[in-house]
Amino acid sequence: MPRFAANLSLMYPELPFLDRFEAAAADRFEAVEFQFPYAWAPQEIAARLKANGLRLVLFNAPVGGTDAASIELASNRGDRGTACLAGREAEFDAGLTLALHYAQVLDCPRIHVMAGLLAEGQEREALQPTYVRNLRRACARAGAAGVQLLIEPINLRDMPRYFLNRQDHAHEIVEQVGSAGLKVLMDLYHCQIVEGDVAMKIRKYLPGGHVGHFQIAGAPERQEPDVGELNYPYLFALIDALSAQCSWEGWVGCEYRPGRGGQAGGTSAGLGWLAPWRSCP
Repeated sequence: MPRFAANLSLMYPELPFLDRFEAAAADRFEAVEFQFPYAWAPQEIAARLKANGLRLVLFNAPVGGTDAASIELASNRGDRGTACLAGREAEFDAGLTLALHYAQVLDCPRIHVMAGLLAEGQEREALQPTYVRNLRRACARAGAAGVQLLIEPINLRDMPRYFLNRQDHAHEIVEQVGSAGLKVLMDLYHCQIVEGDVAMKIRKYLPGGHVGHFQIAGAPERQEPDVGELNYPYLFALIDALSAQCSWEGWVGCEYRPGRGGQAGGTSAGLGWLAPWRSCP
């Protein structure tokens, strides 16, 4: 049965971030993920995880900067990572250092490393060598710490000029990097917007060993998974069946914006979609 993690950056927006852990536990999630934890001390987040019996399964490395102030500045100005950007290797390495520190304190096994944005007129082919070199170096460091790195194709409607958009390109990068510690974060919402044919993409890539994590949201508006054009019960059953065949034991992150499908009453009121997939009543 798929294992679901609440994404605390998008879910429970009616609550302050540190109060979302208790809300997720009350809704019987066993795991959480989030995007950027750097506004809080890792010990503070660790205390919330422990108090609520939750495990952390994924968060993002910083999108830029080399210290707390510059990391916040990079996020506020709309940076989307530095992994593919020549001349910003020091920022990339510093961000990974901080992310690995958080992963150690929070006992988190996965970090998503964002690629970065193309400048006007740039071609992806020109940036790919930098991307591959940075990921190879990062995988060696993360592997020594027992942490897996993820890369995620993201649609260009939500994130114009983002370097990595397609599943086949992500898997090509994994092959080029050549590290067992690098996997693909397969976000089915982004996959539907960019490519469609989502079930066949899952059939193609999940058994191959390069998928480290899934994320879900309704398409096209990133709402609850039971609203929109994707048939998630079918896709969950497919992930379940393929996982049993290839011994995949990853997580499905619920990275959606609650209430956009018309549900009232906050995040918890919109969790009816999850009921058939709970392991116990």
